[in-house]
Amino acid sequence: MDPISQGVLGASAAQSFTSNCSQQRRALLIGMLSGMAPDLDVLIRSSSDPMLFLEFHRQFTHSLIFIPVGALICAVCLYPFVKHHLSFAKVYTFAFLGYASHGLLDACTSYGTQLFWPFSTARVAWNNVSIVDPLFTLPLLILVAVAAIWQRRRMARLALVFALSYLTLGVIQHQRAESALLELAEQRGHTPLRFTIKPSFGNLILWKLIYEYEGRFYVDAARVVLNTSIIEGHSISRLVVSDHFPSLSPDSVQAHDLERYRWFSDDYLAISLRDPTVVMDVRYSFIPNRIDPLWGIRLTPYEADSHIEYLTSRSMRRDTRAVFVDMLLGTID
Repeated sequence: MDPISQGVLGASAAQSFTSNCSQQRRALLIGMLSGMAPDLDVLIRSSSDPMLFLEFHRQFTHSLIFIPVGALICAVCLYPFVKHHLSFAKVYTFAFLGYASHGLLDACTSYGTQLFWPFSTARVAWNNVSIVDPLFTLPLLILVAVAAIWQRRRMARLALVFALSYLTLGVIQHQRAESALLELAEQRGHTPLRFTIKPSFGNLILWKLIYEYEGRFYVDAARVVLNTSIIEGHSISRLVVSDHFPSLSPDSVQAHDLERYRWFSDDYLAISLRDPTVVMDVRYSFIPNRIDPLWGIRLTPYEADSHIEYLTSRSMRRDTRAVFVDMLLGTID
């Protein structure tokens, strides 16, 4: 998730295990910084190889086995600032709790987190909360701040209860959206080969539904409140390298980069409707029932021994925001 969410969840975990209320503010600081620390892996990047960033983000720094090591690094860095007030063991405990919360929270999103690295490179994604969700973050931020200002451990524990309750609600909503997807596919006479369901930006009401059937991806949306309503979308052919890039040598750098991107995107790949040289990840879009990706890669087979170009499009136009709000409120179908 975003750094603020990671920080406040890490802070609440550390604050909840203070031995006395006077430690609340230092626990907040240590837990918050340790909770954000795993995302320092974004510094592992290359100007010539854009796939390097995708391979290492949410990799070893986010794995379960690395938690004791990551917490130790955080504790060593932070201890000099609080050594007159806390023992190293206490600092390490706070750092451990903050650091441990990070990978687990990231796994609740749809981006994918290598929790079991180095034993597995599988990207765990439970898809029960958006990567950015103010409805999750703001209450946590308020509660950990109150816990620190008033030195009340109970408020920090309330923050943890809220976080777990919200994530549990996300699981329930995900299951309801999954039922809607399967029912929709059945109505169309389709038996999905596979499917994925993810919350749209900043909420647990509007969900993106994607399933694969006979070489095509079908992209729709579901609004899940008291009743579930479907907002149908579009479909697109999945990427077939031999058809779309017949001249691309399988031994080339770009062919290797494409396979790295396939792993990152869980093979939800298609050719852009606007540019036949761009391969897009159909899992992500601002409007959940549209095939309008947030990122992709551009292949140039005539320069196959150079790395691909990584493209992003994260600006949201006013008309796009208006459509999104209408879908969220149920005023469009």
